[in-house]
Order: sequence, then structure tokens, then C-alpha cells
Amino acid sequence: MSTDPSLTTTSYGILGLLAIRPWSTYELARGMDRNLGRIWPRAQSKLYEEPKKLVRHGLAEATKEAVGRRPRTVYAITAEGRLALADWLREPGAGPVLESEQLLKVFFADSGTTADALANLRAARAWAEERNQENLSAARAYVAGQAQFQERAAQTQLVGRFLTDYYRLVATWADWATALVQQWPDNPADAAPDPTEMAETLRRANWNAPPNG
Repeated sequence: MSTDPSLTTTSYGILGLLAIRPWSTYELARGMDRNLGRIWPRAQSKLYEEPKKLVRHGLAEATKEAVGRRPRTVYAITAEGRLALADWLREPGAGPVLESEQLLKVFFADSGTTADALANLRAARAWAEERNQENLSAARAYVAGQAQFQERAAQTQLVGRFLTDYYRLVATWADWATALVQQWPDNPADAAPDPTEMAETLRRANWNAPPNG
């Protein structure tokens, strides 16, 4: 089952949530957004089909329940689903894929104005601050022992540190880039590179070189 081509990374993300506890379809969509949205964002419309797919593959089971007068379907992982999830986890996953419209616009800044470039850098800084608010809230909840899945703190702290450092990196980079772009003329095409900063970028790019390399 774990090698079936119709099962995607999103399928296994939902299967992982089901390994924590049973969820209704609505709860799964919210849980996917809240718990995985920052590392595996997917449209909610697609998430409503994934649990049904898992059921068809025998990896999850669906139970009809009633909340008041409103019916709902609750999904739970099966023994076969736990085996499939373990098989999937055994193989290392693909690395991150960076996708940033703000960064793309900064890359082509010489076809716009310096004001445009600065606006995109401000937007990047604001994005990092906004995303980190939820991250900060989650971190405080875990430290206080009051998180929704406190029993999974050992696993969550690994991803939490990555996201914390990532948001901080974007904010720090935006501040650094803003300081440089503020020195540009109105036409970015006429801007000159900063030799000191270019040398620093080279030094940083050499972070994994041998001590005497």
C-alpha cells in the first residue's frame, strides 16, 4: 500500500494525523492547516478527498456519528495504515522547496523602482513577523505544558526550531537588504554592489568547507 502511486505526501500527512487520534473531516482540514500548514500547505478543498482515499486503500476506517442532529464522519487509522505510515517514514523525504514571490520581485528589481524593492522587503519582514506570532504562541504553550498535543513535544520541538530560525532568517535578511537598498539611486539598474557584502556572502557560502579549505 505504501508504494501506491495514488498516495501522495499529503495522504501520508493526514495518515500521520490519524495516527495521533481519530478526526472528523472538518477537524482534519483544520488540523492539517494548524499543525502542518506551515511546512506542507495544501488547499483545504483537496484535503476533504484524502481521508476517503485512505479508506479505499484500507489505511483508515470511517465511522458515522451524530453531533446533535448533524451527522459527521470520523476517520481513524487502521493497523495496515500504521504499517504504511512506518514504511513511508523509513525513507528520507525530499528537501525544502523555496517559493517566494517577494524574493522573485527583488531578484528582478532592476526592472522596477527602488521604492518597489523596498516595499517588497517590508512585505517580507511583515510576513516573517506575522508567521512567527503563531509560532511564538505555540512555543509558549509547549513550554507551559499546555499545548494541544503536549505528549508530542519532543517531536514538535524539532520542527518548531526550524520554523523559528527560518522566520528569524527572513526578518534578518529583510533588514539587511533594506539597509543596502536604501542606498540605491531611484533607478535600481544604476545601483552598484557592495564589495564588502559580496565578500561576506562568499564567506557565508563557504560554511561547510574544511577548516583550511
